[in-house]
Amino acid sequence: MTLQQLRDEGQAFTEDISREGYLAHSGHKSGAEFQPIYDQYKRVLGREALDFTVDLFRGAEQGTEEHRSARLLLEWQLESQASRSLAALDEREIAWESSAVIETSEGRQVQYQAAAIAIANERDRDQRKLLDEARAKLVETEHAPMRFERLQREKEYIESLGIAPGYNATFEAITGVSLKGLADECAAFLRETQSMWDDTLPEHLKHSLGITPAQATRADALALLRASEYDAAFPGHSLQSSVARQLNEMGVDSNAGGRITYDMDDRPGKRSRAFCAPTRVPQEVYLVLRPHGGQSDYTTLLHETGHALHFANAREDYPFEYRWLGDNSVTESYAMLFDHRMQDRGWLLRYTELNRNNIDAFLRLAGFEELHYLRRYCGKLIYEVEAYGDDTDWKALPDLYVETLSRATTFQYRTADAFVDFDPRYYSTRYLRAWQLQSVLNESLVSRFDIDWFRNPSAGPWMTQELWGEGQRETAEEVAARVAIGGGSISFAPLVRNIERLLAT
Repeated sequence: MTLQQLRDEGQAFTEDISREGYLAHSGHKSGAEFQPIYDQYKRVLGREALDFTVDLFRGAEQGTEEHRSARLLLEWQLESQASRSLAALDEREIAWESSAVIETSEGRQVQYQAAAIAIANERDRDQRKLLDEARAKLVETEHAPMRFERLQREKEYIESLGIAPGYNATFEAITGVSLKGLADECAAFLRETQSMWDDTLPEHLKHSLGITPAQATRADALALLRASEYDAAFPGHSLQSSVARQLNEMGVDSNAGGRITYDMDDRPGKRSRAFCAPTRVPQEVYLVLRPHGGQSDYTTLLHETGHALHFANAREDYPFEYRWLGDNSVTESYAMLFDHRMQDRGWLLRYTELNRNNIDAFLRLAGFEELHYLRRYCGKLIYEVEAYGDDTDWKALPDLYVETLSRATTFQYRTADAFVDFDPRYYSTRYLRAWQLQSVLNESLVSRFDIDWFRNPSAGPWMTQELWGEGQRETAEEVAARVAIGGGSISFAPLVRNIERLLAT
């Protein structure tokens, strides 16, 4: 095994496994066939390749490009080898998700993959409750056991490799992210924003759903944040054209010269949660969205567009690990930078049908939504650190999940979701650090191209050169230090200031 072989075979494997995931999760296939792909690439996913990569990592001097490259390749090796051991479970879960149907006590049937959409769009609270009860029952008896087994086996596999003493220590050693440090930041954020949340939540629940915080469940949160009262301002027929017009005005080709394919159709088996599938970077990228309706579709399309533009504009001369791998906080920050245009008065007035009579109320709702999701993800990380800990009591986790997430958001969660509402390998850290980084990026863009940078024709080329072109060679902290005027760091402070500004609109 040589470094070039590791890169070449690793890239070929990643292309094939990514394309298979795209076809299965987008509903183009009823299931996934991962195991034949893992078997085809068993050399680059075997013990020899792992040992070779570990030696690269341990033998490289910190602060060098060799160490940076080896760190990214080792993180990819750990994830890929763990996924290889779990391929049969993943295939079973995808096939189940594609075919599963929930049925309420009144006989109403909804595809499991579309349950979140149906709950969010259901204005009748009794019907919404029936849908969520049916969903939770199916999750508890069929989906949760699959996810529970996967989480257990993934944790055991990573720990068996002996990279560091324990799952959490392994994650920290490979990524450089301090889980305790970030969890402490999250706990501080929850404390500091508690009074703001307590003051804000009752108003929005009463206005939109006619209920009190004591009555609110996570299903109610889906309906509340769907914000269907603003549907007229966010028509589906102009969704893609509005975003494309904005990109064109800032000097960016929305299709990246044909490298981005927009998969926006509704079809059975397609996941309700949108995603970006970079199947060949930068040549072939898929943006997948199953429409929910209204403002949530605009937010989602903007988010996934940030991902797609990033991967489709990565430098072709960079090695595999810099184009494709790395700190996903970076690509998530580009996605959030775009979806946060839904908090931008100028963007909303220019590219949607909101007007000056209703935009202030919408911006207050946007501030509330931002606060909710930040508090939710802070709660998720705190819960997941406990779940992946050295002394995990798996039987206690469902109650801990409900306690932690319900306390963070006020919405009542269900024990059934403790293992399903769980992003493996600490992806919650990527989201949280991306939230922080996008604030730095926005401030940098405003400094360089003014408050309406999103329509400045010089902004797009700069982003392509300075941000997207770099792939994920750098960490979130390194990107912030490089692009911020005068240097910068990432924290929750600018997010709190922005939320306060929006809520005071």
